Amino acid sequence: MSESTQSETVSVSNGNRISVAKTYKLYIGGAFPRSESGRVYPVTDRDGKFLANAAHASRKDVRDAVVAARKAFSGWSGATAYNRGQVLYRVAEMLEGRRAQFVSEVAASEGLAPGPAESLVDAAIDRWVWYAGWTDKIASVLGAANPVAGPYFSFTVPEPTGVVGVLAPQQSSLLGLVSVLAPVLAGGSTAVVVTSAERPLPAITLSEVLATSDLPGGVANVLTGRAAELGPWLASHGDVNALDPTGATPEDRVTLAREAAGTVKRVLTVPDAEPDWTQTPDLSRLRRYLEAKTVWHPLGV
Repeated sequence: MSESTQSETVSVSNGNRISVAKTYKLYIGGAFPRSESGRVYPVTDRDGKFLANAAHASRKDVRDAVVAARKAFSGWSGATAYNRGQVLYRVAEMLEGRRAQFVSEVAASEGLAPGPAESLVDAAIDRWVWYAGWTDKIASVLGAANPVAGPYFSFTVPEPTGVVGVLAPQQSSLLGLVSVLAPVLAGGSTAVVVTSAERPLPAITLSEVLATSDLPGGVANVLTGRAAELGPWLASHGDVNALDPTGATPEDRVTLAREAAGTVKRVLTVPDAEPDWTQTPDLSRLRRYLEAKTVWHPLGV
């Protein structure tokens, strides 16, 4: 080897090397498969700097995710409310453990300085804990013992809706995502989430957290891709019980509502403009993913 070649080799090894670009996968059924289409797309920061490649989910991936969510529903909805709360709290613990990575990804995705990014990540972790704390309180607050004129007890209890399709916010890459996903899981439903197309990295890291926590596979499934492409397949799927179109454009939401009408699924009404996710959460999203079931029971023997 010549002296000049040796010098060039040392220079490369000292930092002028080409980094290995990451190509992230989908999260379906507790595993990380590639998209069946084989498609990927580049993810960049606000300045156009390349960050990673993300899988571009297809219609088949949506179907696979719905199958996984339906399979996981009976176990997740049948778990005790206390157990669901413990599992979700464990997710929050792991979010806290990867706080620095989330801060870095939120800052790059949303073009923020470290300080504001830290505030958003902390708010996301706190929000996850907030919803986790509601799991064993939902029945008391949203249920009722109904007065009746007869020898009966009448109880109304909230039950999970089923499989919920979620189009995550496009601008708020982590706090907005947590704000739409956590209430679905806290109420006992399972979810198929389509992430922000341009800012998917915090959602991908969240899927890694979910995979290494106590959350059963299939309870939350995370797809990267375009809401405009994947949303209609979620809306028309007969095994999806509800749809949150937050991440769709106002024009696309009209199309999604029409597609959902064929299977008479619940479609959440959301404002045209993306809400301020930093505002204090309330019970409205929890309530939207629950069905009221009334039970009559005779008095005496």
